[in-house]
Amino acid sequence: MSNKEEPKLKKIVVAADGLSLGISIVVAILLGVGLGLLMKNLFGIPWLLWLGVFWGVAGAILNVYKAYEKQKKSLDELANDPRYRHRKYDNSDDEDDKY
Repeated sequence: MSNKEEPKLKKIVVAADGLSLGISIVVAILLGVGLGLLMKNLFGIPWLLWLGVFWGVAGAILNVYKAYEKQKKSLDELANDPRYRHRKYDNSDDEDDKY
């Protein structure tokens, strides 16, 4: 197998990674709420539940930010790819296109 060949399952893994964003948001919030409930019950301090909720929401926002950065990096690579660069259409250098 040469270095230029991609693994057979790479497209599936990339697609699953994109679909998992919604799931990761829910899981992050549920983990935060669960951690908050555990700390509230363990220490008896009611505001620890809200601390856990905050951590869960912060984790979800971090997941969205990471997905955004990954998508932006991918699109920037495509923008710099010569196959996808298009010439801007200004008629200043084309004498044949003038009416």
